[in-house]
Amino acid sequence: MKLLKITSLLSTLSILGACATPVAKIDYTNYQQSKPKSILVLPPINNSPDSKATYGFFSTTTKPLAEAGYYVFPIALVDQAFKENGLQNPTEMHQAPLNKLHEIFGADAVLYIIIDNYGAGYKVITSDVVVTAKAKLVDSKTGLLLWFGEASASSAETDNNSNISLVGLLVKAITKQIVSSVSDQGHVISKITSARLLDPKPNGILYGPRSPMYLQDKF
Repeated sequence: MKLLKITSLLSTLSILGACATPVAKIDYTNYQQSKPKSILVLPPINNSPDSKATYGFFSTTTKPLAEAGYYVFPIALVDQAFKENGLQNPTEMHQAPLNKLHEIFGADAVLYIIIDNYGAGYKVITSDVVVTAKAKLVDSKTGLLLWFGEASASSAETDNNSNISLVGLLVKAITKQIVSSVSDQGHVISKITSARLLDPKPNGILYGPRSPMYLQDKF
């Protein structure tokens, strides 16, 4: 009987293991050959209902990339250059030909970002600020994909509601949504999402030439 239970448990674990979705391993061949020194970050496309998402997230991308060892083109300069050339929104900017981007900015690689979630969502007794984004890095001269990734962060990660009553949870949720509506709490969470997305790590971007860790990535 005991052997039967053990066999059944092993069988269950085997099925669960088979159902688990493995994390796709990034092929860094193109990245290693390209060796980009500078990155042009385009204003993100916003698929969330919050109009503040594009520039709320855009402003958080420079720090992690610069700390990773890359020259990052100033976001205000990038945005202004596009608008002066008649491209008024991120979708149009993402459709700009790579050769033109390389010609105008001289960047080695272009980073395209899409925001899927940004801001507070009210769910009966909770109101969490969530920011989810995905990105791809493309060689501006060849058009080859160098890297892609996705990351998310939520205000719920630091919440502790274990000792709060139902009424307290309702009040807290409503308060958080009001605060989020009058201030850009999504920008605060964007800093976490951006770091998770753009910091060098396994399956993440590689260290750039300005970093002491350059060419020492482990993947």
